[in-house]
Formats: sequence, structure tokens, C-alpha cells
Amino acid sequence: MADSNEMTINLVVLGKTQTGKSAAGNSLLGSSDFESRLSPSSVTTRCSLGRSGRILGLVRRNGCESALRVRVLDTPSFPHSALSKEQVRGTVRAALAQHFGEEGLHLALLVLRADLPLCPDESNDTVQLVQELLGPTWKDFTAVLFTHADKAEEAGYSEETYLHNASSTLLSLLNSVQQKYIFLDNHNSVIKEERNIVLRKLLNFIRKNNYQVLLKHIKE
Repeated sequence: MADSNEMTINLVVLGKTQTGKSAAGNSLLGSSDFESRLSPSSVTTRCSLGRSGRILGLVRRNGCESALRVRVLDTPSFPHSALSKEQVRGTVRAALAQHFGEEGLHLALLVLRADLPLCPDESNDTVQLVQELLGPTWKDFTAVLFTHADKAEEAGYSEETYLHNASSTLLSLLNSVQQKYIFLDNHNSVIKEERNIVLRKLLNFIRKNNYQVLLKHIKE
């Protein structure tokens, strides 16, 4: 964030296979940096960093408009169809150190499908991996990103009714991350207006966290 007329936020997407991590990353970047497709096996096998162009109209500092740049680290899923947990953890940890070791990480996005229930064992495995990667303060730097929100809406659920009917496992997870969550409509996620809504929410989470960063100066 050296340029006073420009702000950069660093994000990582984490989650299970076919939750839509890579597609969500593309939506945040407004690009198609990450390969995203339907597949009977895990598509993402290595970490890759995507960068957005300058985004205007979202950030004002000291009464002046600043440009926003978004950096997103896409990661292999866990569980993975070809990689062990240790391989995924090692790959992601090395990439976090490589890309965010100097500037730090603003937010990890735990990607869940809004059209699938979250089961206790699944939640425990995912949270354990996030804890191992981010450390004891992971809750302050993690938000839940629900993909396929359009399918939940088609089934008659608004965000409010969805959460009212959510499992205790999901509600416990949301409580642990201080209710930091975002619903992403996969049909509209590439539309500029939808993207800006999501980015504003992410900026609000980061602002409430006093623009703190995690993993700064970590080594591989």
C-alpha cells in the first residue's frame, strides 16, 4: 500500500473440491486467471496468484478516491482427489510465504457451496487445515464465501431464511469468524455491479480488522 492513491488487498481462497474456489477468485479479479470447470476430479493442483487491474469507485482515503487492486491466491482443494493433506498444506504454506510474506495476507476466504449442507466432520477437517495454515488468530482473518447462492435463491431461500435454517455446524463456524460471510451468485458473479458489492463487503471486513495483515515476514 505504498502508493497513497492506490490500495492493494491480498486474499486467499480455501475449500473443498468443486466448491467454486477458482470461479470465485475469477469473480473477485474480474478475469479468468484461474481454470474453472466441471470435473470428476480436483481441477486445481497447484497454487497460482491472480492480479486485478485498477478498480475505481470503491475506496476513498483522506477525502480522495483511491484505486483498488486485488490479489487472489488460488489453492488446491482439501480433500483433494490426487494430493494428500500434507501435500496440500505444504503447497499452500509455501505459496503464502512466497506471495504474501512481505506485504501480509488481509483475508482468507473459506469457500462453501450454499446448495450443500455443511457436515461436522467436513467442517472440522476444513477448519483444522485453516488453523494450521494461518495460526491461532485465524478467526480474525477468515470469512466464509458461499458460492452457488443463486441455487439457494431458486429454492426459495433469502440470505436471512437460509441462515435461519442452517445447521448448527454452519452457524458455529459463522460465529467463530464473527459473522464474516458473503453470498456469491454464480450467475451474476462476473457482472461488475455484483463484483463491486462483494468487494465492498470484503473491504468492510478488512477495515473492521483495522487493516491488519497476517503472515507478514513468514518464511517457507
